[in-house]
Amino acid sequence: MSLSTHVLDAVTGHPAAGIRVRLEPRGDTRSAPLAVGVTDPDGRIGELAVDLAAGDYCLVFDTETYLAGRTFYPEVVITFRITDPAEHYHVPLLLSPYAFSTYRGS
Repeated sequence: MSLSTHVLDAVTGHPAAGIRVRLEPRGDTRSAPLAVGVTDPDGRIGELAVDLAAGDYCLVFDTETYLAGRTFYPEVVITFRITDPAEHYHVPLLLSPYAFSTYRGS
């Protein structure tokens, strides 16, 4: 199993580079993150984690820093479920200061 993400800035229509992303087990925010990454110039983190077990996880995007504090959502948390550890999971984020959207990518 591998996990990747991609962030697109819906206001500019460009990739959102430099966003810090944490991977955490769902419901366990006190322990250290399972992985931490920063989106590259193409807005991607190609391999945030590998070998995750089936279960529920959270991706936490630091949107406040990227949007320089001009946002209603200082962070975006996407909770998702891994059902088949043999598959690749891609979790994109479409971001603007007052809205966001996500889906299971390929």
